[in-house]
Amino acid sequence: MASPRSDIMLGTSLADALCYPRYALLFRKNETDLFAIRVKILIQEVGNVASWHRMEVIPYVPRVTDQDFDGKITASTFALAPPNCVFDSLVNTTDEIWLVVTFTNATSSFKNPANPQEIPPYENLYSTHAYMTMKSTISQYPCNKDRSGHVLRVGNESTCKNGNSLNRCNGPLPSPGPYRVKFLVMDPNGSKAETRWSGPITLNRAQAWQTLDTWPGRRSGDMIVITVILSILCGVVTLGFLCTVCYECFKLWRNGPPENVEQQLYDREGAASAAGKTEEAADMLGTS
Repeated sequence: MASPRSDIMLGTSLADALCYPRYALLFRKNETDLFAIRVKILIQEVGNVASWHRMEVIPYVPRVTDQDFDGKITASTFALAPPNCVFDSLVNTTDEIWLVVTFTNATSSFKNPANPQEIPPYENLYSTHAYMTMKSTISQYPCNKDRSGHVLRVGNESTCKNGNSLNRCNGPLPSPGPYRVKFLVMDPNGSKAETRWSGPITLNRAQAWQTLDTWPGRRSGDMIVITVILSILCGVVTLGFLCTVCYECFKLWRNGPPENVEQQLYDREGAASAAGKTEEAADMLGTS
């Protein structure tokens, strides 16, 4: 709430200063304060313009790699082509190169950090829909052709969410997006240069198992041939096993018991008959 004195100062006009000399000093002070405020605003505007002109826009558009391999885009990651030979003329060896990841509808609201303390961490993706990751230097993007198989995998770290380096986390992306990315160069004074935003990048969606088509007619000819051959081989192996078991049982039934078994039975019968004759002789001696 303004004080009465300030109200008088703000309400004092040139006519009041001329008609009432006691207001002349207040009028001069009021004009001095307004002039100081205008100078401060002008300095801020000049600083903003200078900062805007200091930000260099690099004519490079990040893109998904052109290499043909499985997993280039998954349900939580995508592979970018590395920006080799892009920053050589603008970046010093001590500058940091960051990757900014945002949802497509959040690119207009993203503001480049003015200092390293304002770098948005991975967890900000769930609130401000943007974060910065994959901190690097110009040495990691050399201007040579020996890194043909090298890609930048966004969302490749699955355990950094609970770690101590959340500001560098390259955690998995939580939804199909779409997303847009750009590279941002920072020095100790803040943001220094940036690339253009990439086009929208949409991740793959996991298909529910209920929607999978199991009808054989939808399968390729190669898959059907392989399935038939494996089924025939399994049937042949099973049939051979059953034939072997039946043949062995038939041999045992046809040839009868082995000779050693017959000899054992004969010996047991002979011993039993001899024991019976001995008992009869003993009975006859007893009766006589």
